[in-house]
Amino acid sequence: MIPKTCRRIVLARRPPAEPAESDFRIEEVPVPQPGPGQVLVRVIYLSLDPYMRGRMRDAASYAAPVGIGEVMTGGTVGEVVASNHTGFKVGDIVEERLGWQEYALSGGATLRKIDPSLAPISTANGVLGMPGMTAYFGLLEVGQPRPGETVVVSAASGAVGQVVGQLARIAGCRAVGIAGGAKKCAFVKDTLGLDDCLDYKATKDLSAALKAACPNGVDVYFDNVGGAVSDAVFVNLNFFARVSLCGSISQYNAATPEMGPRLLGLFVGRRVNMRGFIVSDFAAKYAPAMRQMGEWVRSGRIKYKEDIVEGLEAAPRAFIGLLRGENFGKLQVRLGPEPAAQ
Repeated sequence: MIPKTCRRIVLARRPPAEPAESDFRIEEVPVPQPGPGQVLVRVIYLSLDPYMRGRMRDAASYAAPVGIGEVMTGGTVGEVVASNHTGFKVGDIVEERLGWQEYALSGGATLRKIDPSLAPISTANGVLGMPGMTAYFGLLEVGQPRPGETVVVSAASGAVGQVVGQLARIAGCRAVGIAGGAKKCAFVKDTLGLDDCLDYKATKDLSAALKAACPNGVDVYFDNVGGAVSDAVFVNLNFFARVSLCGSISQYNAATPEMGPRLLGLFVGRRVNMRGFIVSDFAAKYAPAMRQMGEWVRSGRIKYKEDIVEGLEAAPRAFIGLLRGENFGKLQVRLGPEPAAQ
């Protein structure tokens, strides 16, 4: 039964540095009614991702910022509960960026059907969704690893990083992760199967530790964090290395960005190829990549970890923790029960 009202979280203020819970506001609003060609989706899982911090700024970027008073952006997995669209029926499980709200309308153009029999539906926000595609294309298309090379990935236990390291191993590479904390590093080595993982929080000289962990140097670096961690990797890059720039989470809350980019003289002398990318750059190639990822997940060749918190009201605090590195795995918020549990 569809309720009359639902909750949503809007941006109340643009934070100058680290976000606070007061930068968000929970509102109760009428559940929208689908018009011609629209569907109403009950959101089950809300994805929380670092890129959302950039959308809280009123600055030019690859996507428009969230307006004050607008629903926070975010990927979602949910159930169609009412439909005026010929391509979707009540009960369909779907994925789309519908934001931080319990019910939302979609016109269907970017709505993706999910087969619940293939994997848990939450994976459509993670390993079989945007983060998985980011890892796939950022490593294989941008990084272009070759068998026998050494790949280093920062934030190696996170939503993207945990997939990157495993893809590097599948590609026949030595894979070394960087993560924060002994638990995360143990997971990266023991569960994900990477060759090594360095705890940047407990390592005094990360550059020297990387040199020891990568005796043949670094051929591909998948950068999720930027800052001092990336500097330590850069000085260990080989000639003709490739750097895949995915994110700089260490800088997202900075009131004044650090001076940079740094070490560019090194990049010139070693002829390093550094490229930033956005996962949507590769949208035309999603279908075969998703099929391949699905096969690897179903066979157990690619493993994943999810960090799920309960209730829409938990989203602001969980998001703040994400930017501090407090999550362990792909962070999501469960807004309601899956259909089988009803």
